[in-house]
Amino acid sequence: MSLPKLKIQEIPYDHPDSNCQFIAGPDKPLLSTPAAIEMHSHETVLACYLVLRQVAKQMDGIDYLQVFEDESKAEDLWFIEDGEGGAITGMLPSDY
Repeated sequence: MSLPKLKIQEIPYDHPDSNCQFIAGPDKPLLSTPAAIEMHSHETVLACYLVLRQVAKQMDGIDYLQVFEDESKAEDLWFIEDGEGGAITGMLPSDY
């Protein structure tokens, strides 16, 4: 299985808004839309999430929107981290 490629985020890594850690837990569940799982597979969504965790730790925070692209798929795989009380969601752009 080859993973989709994480695109470089639009804002610089040292920007104040680049502060999301993508840490799932009881207060911030990791979710995925059915369409994202159908197009990219559950295993790929989880593997991409683990990549985000690693990059967020390495960069001491990343933007709330992260995009993985796979040229063999009709749509990219997005991850959005909501603010306080929200979730981390894997989705397709068309789900947004």
